[in-house]
This record gives sequence, C-alpha cells and structure tokens, in this order.
Amino acid sequence: MRLTSEQALDDGVLERDFLLGEIPGTLWTPRSTAPLILMAHNNGLPRSDSRLVARARYTAAEHGYAVATIDAAGCGDRPRSAADERVRAELRRAVRAGEPADELLESVVGPLVVGAVPDWRTALDALLELPGIAGPVGYSGWAALGIRLAAVEPRIAAACLYAGGYVPHAQREEARQVTTPLLLLLQWDDEGNPRQRALDLFDTFGSTEKTLHANRGGHLATPRFELEDSCRFYDRHLRSAQVSAVPLAVDPEPDRVQEDDRMR
Repeated sequence: MRLTSEQALDDGVLERDFLLGEIPGTLWTPRSTAPLILMAHNNGLPRSDSRLVARARYTAAEHGYAVATIDAAGCGDRPRSAADERVRAELRRAVRAGEPADELLESVVGPLVVGAVPDWRTALDALLELPGIAGPVGYSGWAALGIRLAAVEPRIAAACLYAGGYVPHAQREEARQVTTPLLLLLQWDDEGNPRQRALDLFDTFGSTEKTLHANRGGHLATPRFELEDSCRFYDRHLRSAQVSAVPLAVDPEPDRVQEDDRMR
C-alpha cells in the first residue's frame, strides 16, 4: 500500500489517500486504535462523493471508528470498457424517458458487484495490517456489494445496508447465505426503488438478528439520525466483540476470577 496524501482534519481525524496496485482508496482514522468499517457508495459512485465523505468523517470523529473506502474495478474514476459505457448510456436514456430499466440495471450492476468484491477483499487484507486498525470489521452502504461481501468474507461482523440501489438477482439469492447481524435502511418513498422489493429482500436474509428502519421521504432523504443509529448498531456488534475477546485475569486464589478492567 502506497500513501499518496495525508491530512490532519480539524475534527481530530487523520485522512489518508492510498493506492494499492490499481486500487485507489481513502482511510479516515481517529486518534486511537479502532475497529474498521468499510464504506461503499451505491452502484459504483466515486469514493469522493460528498455524502460518503461526510458519513465517513462523522463515524470516525464522533464514534471513533476507522473508516475506509475504495474505487473498486468499474467504480469512481476507474476505467470502463466501451461496452460498459454503452450500456450505462442506454440506462441513463431509459431512466430519463421513464422506461422500465430493470434489465439494463441487471446488466450494469451485476458485473459491477462481481468485479468489485475482489478489490474490496484485497483492500481489507492491507488495511488490517496497518497500525491503529483492528477487527472485527463492519460494512456500510451499497446493498448489492454488501450482500456479496458478507456472503463470502467471514471478517464482516456487521452490515448496515442502504436499500436505495438496485440489487441484482444473484445477490437477492445470496442474501439467504448472509447470517451477519444486519441493519437495513429503507426510504419509503424512494421513487426509483420499489419498497416491496426491499421488504422482500429483508425477509430473504438468513441473519437471525436483522432490523429494518423505514423512513418517509425520497432517495436522498435518509434522516441524519439514522447515521447515529447505525453507529450504535456497530457499537453492539464490533466493540462488544472486542471486549468479549479480552481474556480474564485469574486471581491467585483458586476458583476466583476477576474481570479485566476494560470489561467493567
């Protein structure tokens, strides 16, 4: 991993851009060692998108998590084939014309997810080697990518998925394999994403602990308090896992066990 820039922000967070082979990424870290959250934007939008950056900085500054994002293959400014660009252009045309777009979405998002997952796993390997970053790992954002990552990556311990993006048929089936604790965020009036599809997806997940938060409003109207709630969700499943991994100290007297101070 090669660092390409480093900046200490006013909120105490260290922001670093990095390059891992052809994979560009950004890492935000608080002052102390922290669990890692991978944060992805829907359908390959760039990691520099202002909404993602705001979520990442808040999560690092206010709740003390390390947050990382990348532009995986086909995402952000990464190159795309001419065929990919033609399909995307047709998709934009169909959306503007109000025509059915599921078939086009399937042909865009499906390959994008499959191509992105190896890059995210490569980045995860490298990030967990850095000082100041510890497991377990959380995931936040793009639902289709999060489903596939949670299905194939055992280091994902909790996932908060945004239901505001198209989920290909393959990932709807893979959701049955996901047993990670799950928080699904749904905008009830999202004009481009039928709510029933999101409700059906929620039913499909194999997780025994899964929670659905639905709020009124369109695609971009997710209330700010959901960001706070998602951090509390990570506290339960990432920080509690860290604490439970702390060994107990054995008292010199037999049959007496005193908990480590960090567990009190």
